[in-house]
Amino acid sequence: MGKSISEIKKEFENSDENSWEKLCGFYEQDSRIGVQNLAARYRKKQAALVQERERLKQMHFYEEKYSQYRCICGIDEAGRGPLAGPVVAGAVILPADCEILYLNDSKKLSAARREELYDEIMEKAVATGIGMASPARIDEINILQATYEAMREAVSKLSREPDLLLNDAVTIPEMTIMQVPIIKGDAKSVSIAAASILAKVTRDRLMIEYDKILPEYGFAGHKGYGSKEHIVAIQKYGPSPIHRRTFIKNFM
Repeated sequence: MGKSISEIKKEFENSDENSWEKLCGFYEQDSRIGVQNLAARYRKKQAALVQERERLKQMHFYEEKYSQYRCICGIDEAGRGPLAGPVVAGAVILPADCEILYLNDSKKLSAARREELYDEIMEKAVATGIGMASPARIDEINILQATYEAMREAVSKLSREPDLLLNDAVTIPEMTIMQVPIIKGDAKSVSIAAASILAKVTRDRLMIEYDKILPEYGFAGHKGYGSKEHIVAIQKYGPSPIHRRTFIKNFM
């Protein structure tokens, strides 16, 4: 007696992608519609992975272009625009042969996907670093200079010193390491994309913690950005200790 459809489904689920071709080829001959549908589903998964790897190959363009540098670091930030909370910078050095599927600009990913990728980046990266500038520091020196400061801190926290920085759009002052600014780099470089995810997840987690202390502002939802609900809360309760005074003066 042949295998049941549920048994065949488990066989597919328990197999790795290298086995899908053989399994699909075998079960496509099965006369049962349910089995044929299973094989068709895994054919689609195969095709999707081919497409995803082609996209990732394109995102390795800058890493390959500068492959003479042994230690390439991606830099990006999260939180330049919000009315509250710090600006956070991420720095990531990935192995040259590293594959992290679905790595992309953090803004193009769901929160659940960012969390999954954060764990994979932390597991596979050669080195990572996080830097922050507080709301008070942002008010003191302005958001651009505070962002640069957070980026320098992120690089300083790497366990290995990079010999090239791939930056999302900016050139960081006071850095002696060679820099390559890339417009929309978080969608064009795996290193910058990884940095953007680390920065975004770190900042979002921090805003969720702030929400537990200051629940009236709704930080867990809007993460400090200028939503209608956030502005109404500022007008009702006044600024909190983590609001950027220079950003909210028009709402007071």
